[in-house]
Amino acid sequence: MTKIEVNGAVLAYDEAGEGSPVVLLHAGIADRRMWRGQVPALAARHRVIAVDLRGYGDSELPPAGFAHHDDVVGLLDALGIERAALVGCSFGGRVAADTALAYPDRISALALFGAPVSGNEWSEETEQLWDDLVGEVDPEDFDAAAAAEVRFWVVGPGRRPEDVDPGFVRFAEEMDRRALAAEQALSAIEVGELDPPAIGRLGELRMPVLVGAGAADLPDLLRLADRIAAEAPNAVRLPDVPDAAHLLPLERPEPVNAALLDFLP
Repeated sequence: MTKIEVNGAVLAYDEAGEGSPVVLLHAGIADRRMWRGQVPALAARHRVIAVDLRGYGDSELPPAGFAHHDDVVGLLDALGIERAALVGCSFGGRVAADTALAYPDRISALALFGAPVSGNEWSEETEQLWDDLVGEVDPEDFDAAAAAEVRFWVVGPGRRPEDVDPGFVRFAEEMDRRALAAEQALSAIEVGELDPPAIGRLGELRMPVLVGAGAADLPDLLRLADRIAAEAPNAVRLPDVPDAAHLLPLERPEPVNAALLDFLP
């Protein structure tokens, strides 16, 4: 782990390899460790940087307001990187898309896995799925909340917990407990949003875009992946990966790595 100051905050990241730069942006229920299957594979050809977004993992959270997409470009500046490819999963995909729209000249390519881009609204179907699968959860009980979120997102609505590797579930819950604490702290700080948001601007994503999802992810996110691929001019939609849900790169690294190595510049 290395730490670097970015826009007044100290961010933690892991770096490996040489070549064209690739920045990995983690899900909101995780941290940079979710990319453990990608870093060594991509480092064979690329300079790979897996960062903890501000407030998450080992990165700091000063009390001043900020925007995650500004931090991503601040990280590039601090590392002397002119242009990089961004790979994001879930919330990290949202940040990646926002960064590409706010700073298009700095982003060479964009890979999005299960990304709920900014401005996207969840359907009543998703809200009902949460009620059916999880129900009421005490947000102050991080153990219970992490178990609920992992059941919903990581196992997914179409699978049973016993269908999923228990070690993978335990690791996801451990990451999510830390992420829940991060989100609680972030709720007290002004976090800037892209304006206007990405959902109405997908056609502006003119760099190469790779869009993927796990077949067991939420129906909303599968439909959104289709929409991103249809509206971004240079997008490629991967087939949904079987037996994988929201943390696709962590759960099924082999097909993700193969797709990224074929796609990344």
